[in-house]
Amino acid sequence: QLQASGGGLVQAGGSLRLSCAASGPIFAINTMDWHRQAPGKQREWVGTVTRDGKVNYADSVKGRFTISRDNAKNTMYLQMESLKPEDTAGYYCAADITVLGATHYRGYWGQGTLVTVSS
Repeated sequence: QLQASGGGLVQAGGSLRLSCAASGPIFAINTMDWHRQAPGKQREWVGTVTRDGKVNYADSVKGRFTISRDNAKNTMYLQMESLKPEDTAGYYCAADITVLGATHYRGYWGQGTLVTVSS
């Protein structure tokens, strides 16, 4: 199970930190991703972090957002700086997880957390 948290209302130029915690009978977590979906728009990929910490970002957030993870806590973070009104969206996390007893990973999605950036 994945649970995203940390969303809220922030003024333009402000910052916010989201968390995504994985719980349950986990053997290993491979890649973890952040996605977002603005009202009336398609879901958009924000970035991915591998198990060893390598990160890729969408051009729209590069230089403003930082993704990290704590493997010991099975948690991923999204530090968002210099927020803009167009960053307003539901933010969702996803991960490739191998559960205990399984022989391969499968994808899981968490519930979103809403970020609203006021102008």
